[in-house]
Amino acid sequence: MPPDASLILVLNSGSSSLKFAVQDTAQRTPLLSGLAERLGNTQSTINFKDAQGKRTEPLPGGDHAAALDAVLAELAGRSWLGALAAVGHRVVHGAERFTSSALITPTVIADIEACNELAPLHNPPALVGIRIALARLPDIPHVAVLDTAFHQTMAPEAYLYAVPMALYREHGVRRYGFHGTSHRFVALEAVAQLGLDSADHGLVTAHLGNGASATAVQDGRSVDTSMGLTPLEGLVMGTRSGDIDAGAVLHLMRTAGYDTVGMDALLNKQSGLLGLSELSNDCRELEAAAAAGHAGAKLALEVFAHRLARYIGGLAMSLRRLDAVVFTGGIGENSPLVRAMTVARLRPLGLVLDEAANERFIRGADGVITTAGSTPCAAVIATNEEWMIARDTAELAHRGPTPSKAH
Repeated sequence: MPPDASLILVLNSGSSSLKFAVQDTAQRTPLLSGLAERLGNTQSTINFKDAQGKRTEPLPGGDHAAALDAVLAELAGRSWLGALAAVGHRVVHGAERFTSSALITPTVIADIEACNELAPLHNPPALVGIRIALARLPDIPHVAVLDTAFHQTMAPEAYLYAVPMALYREHGVRRYGFHGTSHRFVALEAVAQLGLDSADHGLVTAHLGNGASATAVQDGRSVDTSMGLTPLEGLVMGTRSGDIDAGAVLHLMRTAGYDTVGMDALLNKQSGLLGLSELSNDCRELEAAAAAGHAGAKLALEVFAHRLARYIGGLAMSLRRLDAVVFTGGIGENSPLVRAMTVARLRPLGLVLDEAANERFIRGADGVITTAGSTPCAAVIATNEEWMIARDTAELAHRGPTPSKAH
């Protein structure tokens, strides 16, 4: 049996997957987590992971409903179903409609649906998960935790593009930013772990994984970020290009025969580390290949670190001062090489790497990786988006509805 405290079920619904975690908010590690993947395929599976280990079960032809039913059956088998207090749903895009997490109501669902055009690959699957979960668990609160909400504190000079204002007013074209739940968690942890003043600090947080973004955080509020209207803008990522001259896009459409569908695939699925290396989008594979002399892998890592350092330096200019650079995410937490390559490029900001510390902090270990006299410092802090979603969900379920900005 889990502890007496109420449990929160965290759901992250993708187009062909359902990621889940069961959290007791009194502790950071989930009691149970897992992933249903290849949904709708004859090879669909679901795995469950707890303190005793991991097991995988077939879910042939299963859809999101079948996946959630399998999760709920697992909870029932552990006699945990009755302990569920609420469900927290990760939602990627809330546009300007949400400045914080929100208790799900029909109006909130409509507001999320209104953002579908801004995140066509992410919001519709999230809504599928929300509707199925509401049908299966109608008697407990459900909460939407939105990636974009944390960045709604940016000022117009940070979020506007220099295009006709009518495009912003009529089509919502502006910078929104993503990975907000991760940036928010890591910023809070940095204040606690680094002994910073919660009301007077400046951070640049770098969430680095297959998707990657960096954010300037002033006194706990996002003031600038690298991702834009969509998660394509900004840093080099696994298969996404990040920043590219819009003129280059137009040039390729005119001269190389790309249409909008082909260009979308090129920039989102064929670029980034994969496109540069012509080998892989996996940083671990690239590091091994670079060490073995693969020129493309080495180049991809160099471009990744260069772009990251350039963004960190630029984002620091949105702060009153820079106290710390914080690395998180799969690459940020587990690649001493990428961190070293990046910090080496940040010497003009005063950062000096402690090589021994940098090698030590991997696999969830947190700590400072710059020398004692380095001001600002650089640190590694493991993110925990599921716990953050669970915490928001528990608070809102207890407190009651939080209106979206549009209401």
